[in-house]
Amino acid sequence: MFESMIFVLMFIVLLGIFSQWLAWRLRMPAIVVMSIAGLLVGPIFGFVNPQESLGEIFSPLISLAVAIILFEGSLSLDFREVRSFNKPLTRIVTLGAFIAWIAGSLAAHYIAGLSVAVSFVIGGLFIVTGPTVILPLLRQAKLKPRPAAILKWEGIVVDPFGALLAVFAFEFIKFINGNVTLTSFLLFFAGSIFAAFLGWLFGWIIGKMFEKGQIPEYLKAPVVFAIVLMVFVFSDVVMHETGLLAVTAMGLTMANMHIASINDMRHFKENISILLVSSIFIMLTASLNPTTLVDIFNPHIILFVLAMLFVVRPLSIWLSTIGTDLMNNEKLLISWIAPRGIVALTVSGYFASILQESGYKDAEMLTALTFALVFATVIFHGFSIGWVAKKLKLSATEKPGVLIVGGNAFTAELAKSLLDEQMDVLVVDDSWEQLRYARKLGVPIYSGDILSEQTEYSLDLTPFPKMIAATEVDAYNALICSNFVIELGRDHLYQTAASQTKEDDYHPSLGGKTLFDSTANIYELTERVLRGHVIRKTNITEQYNYEQYINGREEEVVLLYVIRADGSLKFYTTKSELQANPGDLVVSLTPPTKLQDKINDKISQSKE
Repeated sequence: MFESMIFVLMFIVLLGIFSQWLAWRLRMPAIVVMSIAGLLVGPIFGFVNPQESLGEIFSPLISLAVAIILFEGSLSLDFREVRSFNKPLTRIVTLGAFIAWIAGSLAAHYIAGLSVAVSFVIGGLFIVTGPTVILPLLRQAKLKPRPAAILKWEGIVVDPFGALLAVFAFEFIKFINGNVTLTSFLLFFAGSIFAAFLGWLFGWIIGKMFEKGQIPEYLKAPVVFAIVLMVFVFSDVVMHETGLLAVTAMGLTMANMHIASINDMRHFKENISILLVSSIFIMLTASLNPTTLVDIFNPHIILFVLAMLFVVRPLSIWLSTIGTDLMNNEKLLISWIAPRGIVALTVSGYFASILQESGYKDAEMLTALTFALVFATVIFHGFSIGWVAKKLKLSATEKPGVLIVGGNAFTAELAKSLLDEQMDVLVVDDSWEQLRYARKLGVPIYSGDILSEQTEYSLDLTPFPKMIAATEVDAYNALICSNFVIELGRDHLYQTAASQTKEDDYHPSLGGKTLFDSTANIYELTERVLRGHVIRKTNITEQYNYEQYINGREEEVVLLYVIRADGSLKFYTTKSELQANPGDLVVSLTPPTKLQDKINDKISQSKE
């Protein structure tokens, strides 16, 4: 319908981001919404066909986008993250991938009816999961750290090797048939080694330039962006399908150089990655031929997909992890979650054409076979990952846990009040002495700098969706909040009021939301606790409503937070006027007066 190339590009990007937003609003897997959106505007209603509109630049655009996505994913692969479970991970990405290749190839031959040659090519490709599908699922599901890390590492590390394995199988078939010499076959291995070396070399060079300050901050992300594209293209020109290996090696190298400014660059690439994933999924699904869509329902294809889901994947995980310390519930989750995505779609299209040119007519089935596996895994795994994780007790807690930075008398009392309500809470401070208040009350603590690199890898922040910065240094509080904006979102970051008297000294807009009221800085709050002020909890009922509570409270009372009847937690801030309904619990810092005790007695009587 729309023939303008620039309009099609605009429409794809807009639809992709809208799909991401809609998935967030509906709490659905983003990749599922994007796939459905692409099918609706493409083969079903025929609004756009990106492959026809973009012509020759369609495939290069997707290839470059996949390279950037894979590099961004590999940039998060720090070896320190997997020290405690490197054995099961190593087994999964080596022995597990090999078992998946053999078993998947046999399924393609005996169930889907493909020839042995085509089966072993496509079997190698189908070992991939990839960051384009697994990372959005992990972002949505909020798994516990170990299974999440294993799925992330497997998806990123195996992704380039799946494409290489398909190339290897194809070259091996040609070698067996006498179509290529042993020298040509060995060149494949040389090309793969060259790609890995090229990625390592440029990753190391860029990393060293960053460390020595030879690239200004504003140019770091653009420089890396350009180098990634260059490494991918150059490697792919030398040996087809080795570009993904090169960019993965580059990202892995930079991630483990522990460059101080790597986080800022990673945040930029995360934003780019989300944009690219959204756009590519729309492009691929919208370009699907209606005939291929019908072919997906071929009984042989359906049986093959079921075999991949319920036989091949579980077999590869359970066999490869024998003798490791993975728990059975972790094995069950990992053996179920293996969504295929963009790499499988793009590379299978390439092999479908060259295999047909080589005389394998059954290769025309590859496109429908791949789309069927991609759609099935995206939908089944996308909708089930959260439910399965909960059933297996591998999802992060849903309770509104709070991490409090700053050890003092007030934060200790605040943490104890949250802990008493069965919430996850942790007090962090780099001074062991400052944590004495929390230790005395039996509150969980962590001694270390929340912004240090060591803390990032030794402290699991998953149970704490909310963070309070309550140290005695206002600028440090703002820095903490700014540092965790990407991970937690500004709405879940709080800091105590500024203690400075001059407006020019401090800019609260740079940090999180200001807690309680503008006069309740950490010095004032701590002093009140040391003078005997206590944290009191008031139940709001039909007989004693919120308005009565507000009108009856003393002037010195500081309103802290409200726990809703549904268990959600809301903090009072300088810019929010909370209301409490019957069934809610209002928590405040209160002078220990007889009047307040009488009010609490009345509340207890009304509940009875």
